Amino acid sequence: MAARKKLYFEDVKEGDEVPAFVVENLTRTDLVKYAGASGDFNPMHHDQTFAEKAGLPTVFSHGMLNAGFASKCVTDYVGRENLRKFKVRFATRVWPGDTITCKGTVTKKYEANGKRVIEGDLVATNQKGETAISGSFSAELPLRG
Repeated sequence: MAARKKLYFEDVKEGDEVPAFVVENLTRTDLVKYAGASGDFNPMHHDQTFAEKAGLPTVFSHGMLNAGFASKCVTDYVGRENLRKFKVRFATRVWPGDTITCKGTVTKKYEANGKRVIEGDLVATNQKGETAISGSFSAELPLRG
């Protein structure tokens, strides 16, 4: 795995795109792994019979798993050490077999109180172009020198 390129305040401008992070063909195994890691064993996410009895065609992804994909998109760009705020809103369900594309845009760049900050918007969409997650972030970036 290649090392992340360090991002500096001087290198960013408003309108810059946050590179996409893509999860292709989300599987039921992915959902079960997340349930084990998070401790969230709501049967809507792993039990087909339960999901069908609730009127759903199948199980669906944990919202926080989808938020995790969006957070990886951002931290791959700014670095975990620089992220200061991360906010998401759940918009639609993500189903097994979906491909999720997370990306963003830098919307603001400024200096305040000796800090160099960028802010941006995020979106995670499925293969149909439907928004699964929308959100925002802010990061404090170092200067090159």
